[in-house]
Amino acid sequence: MIIVSVVLALLAALGNAAASVLQRRAAATDPPGPPGSRLLGRLGFIRRRSWRWGAGLLVVSGVAQALALATGPLAVVQPVMTTELLFTLVLAAVVFRRPPGARTWWAFLGMALGLAAFLLLASPAGGVETVPPRRWLVSAVPAAAVSIMLAVVGMRLQGSARAAVLGSVTAIGFAFTAALIKDTLGLVSGGVGELFATWQIYTAAAVGLGSFLMLQATLRAGSLAASQPALTLGDSLLSVVLGVSLFGERIELGYRVLPEAASLGLIAFASVQLSRSPLVSGKEEQRW
Repeated sequence: MIIVSVVLALLAALGNAAASVLQRRAAATDPPGPPGSRLLGRLGFIRRRSWRWGAGLLVVSGVAQALALATGPLAVVQPVMTTELLFTLVLAAVVFRRPPGARTWWAFLGMALGLAAFLLLASPAGGVETVPPRRWLVSAVPAAAVSIMLAVVGMRLQGSARAAVLGSVTAIGFAFTAALIKDTLGLVSGGVGELFATWQIYTAAAVGLGSFLMLQATLRAGSLAASQPALTLGDSLLSVVLGVSLFGERIELGYRVLPEAASLGLIAFASVQLSRSPLVSGKEEQRW
């Protein structure tokens, strides 16, 4: 089942990357709007077929991620989702016909190796399908307090520092959203009707929406290179912690801690290098 979960997570990451590239292409090829219609000019790309395909792929990738969470450990699914950066690079290179440079390819290889090494060393496994309410309370209260504190601090900062701090808040939100979705799917046993009888699904929707809005603030605050390490590592690390603390998943530590830390460091370094590539950030393709 873990293999199935990994494949589904990879498909979800591929869907997210394809959606990002398609919607970026729609925005880049949209002609400027007429004078006095700035807002309409900025939203005109929504009419393009590539943007609608991108929106549809986001729905498909969401379903794939939910199925991955239902069939495998949280500590596996969320780290695998970081491959979205890698898929974005490859797809953008094909769509925009701009081959990446040697440094970008080295970053691609480094992130792939770092992720593979971490998953092999940590070997997440086991866990329960549902979370006792007390565990949610113990985990959610401090996480909410930290998120509020970081958001307040981040709003007082500028540039890269602001992007990094707000990126950490976004990562916390995405990790908890994934955990809530996994718990919801574990509770549902009698059909789709029971899905809407759980508080987890509504909480996941609220936290997910808040995280999406925080992501927009993060992306406006500074460069992708500043926010991406916090987004990538924050989501992955917190998901591993939540997998252990909420779902009772097991990870290997002991003598593996140092190589695991080295693997995470390689992922962080590679994500910074990848996020600096125009093929990932999309800065050179957007015209609106």
